[in-house]
Amino acid sequence: MRVFSFLSVKVLPRRAACAALFACILALPPSALAGPIRAKSAILYDLDRRVVLYEQNADARVPPASLTKILSMYLVFDAVEDGRVSLRDNVKVSRRAALEGGSRMGLRPGDKLTLERLLYGMAVASGNDASCAVAEHVYGSQAAFVKKMNVIGKKLGMDDSTFKTPHGLPARGQYTTARDMLSLARNYIARFPKALRYHSARTVTIHNRTCENKNPQLGRYKGADGLKTGWTTASGYNIITTARRGKTRLIAVLLGAPSAQVRAREIDRLMNGGFALRNGKTKTVASYLGVTRTTRYASR
Repeated sequence: MRVFSFLSVKVLPRRAACAALFACILALPPSALAGPIRAKSAILYDLDRRVVLYEQNADARVPPASLTKILSMYLVFDAVEDGRVSLRDNVKVSRRAALEGGSRMGLRPGDKLTLERLLYGMAVASGNDASCAVAEHVYGSQAAFVKKMNVIGKKLGMDDSTFKTPHGLPARGQYTTARDMLSLARNYIARFPKALRYHSARTVTIHNRTCENKNPQLGRYKGADGLKTGWTTASGYNIITTARRGKTRLIAVLLGAPSAQVRAREIDRLMNGGFALRNGKTKTVASYLGVTRTTRYASR
C-alpha cells in the first residue's frame, strides 16, 4: 500500500498566455462589453452587508457541474467539526474512486493520502476521483454521501437544487440555480472561512502530475481567493468566485457562459461592478454593466 508524502500545493507565477489573453480582453472598447452578463444566469452579493447587488435569471435551473464539489467540501468540514473524521485521516482510495472519469486528481487504486490532501485535489484539480474517495471515507458510500448532500443543501436554503453525484458529472435530475449556489457559497465562507486556503491554492501535484487551478481570477484579480469553476456540455462554463478588498467581500456566481474566455471576462465585469458600487464610482451594478432593465439590484 503506497503512502504519498510528495503531493505538493504551491503558487505558480502568472502564465504568459493568460496575460496575453486578458490583455486582449481588456483592450476591447467599453461598448463591446456593455450589456447583460453573457451567461445563462448570474448573481452578485455583498457578504459583509448581506445584500444582493445584481441578479440576472438567478432562478434558472442549470446543471451544477464541478461547483457541486463546494457542497461536498462543506460536508467534509461539517463532519470534521462534528468529530466524525479528521483532516489527518489516511484515506485508502478504492478502485471505483480511482477510475472515476472526467477531471481527475490522478489517483490510483490503493493510494493512501490524508483527507486534507484529497480536499486540495477537489478544490484545485477538480478531481472527481478525489471527490469519490472523500465521499466513501466520510459517509461509507457515495450514495450515503449524496443523500446527506441534499439534506444539508436544503438546510442551507438551496430549495431549487438536487444533487445526484458527489462531484457534478452529468446525471439525470441534477440541477441548481445561481441563487442556490450563492446560498451555498455565503454559508460556506461564513462557517468555514479557513476553507479558502484550499480554493486559493494554485497547483496540486501527485505521481509527478501537476494540475492547475482553473479559477481565472486567482493571481490576477485583486483580492481574489476562491472558490471554484465547473464545466459540462450541458451546463456551459460555471464559476463561483469571491474577493475581498478592504472591508468588502463580494461573492459572484455565473452559470452557463459559452466559453472559458467569456466566463473569465464576464466574471470580471460583474465583480468590477460590485467594487465600483462600493467605491462610489457607480450608482448601481446594473448601470455599470450597461444594463437598462433588470429585475433587482442594490444602489449606494
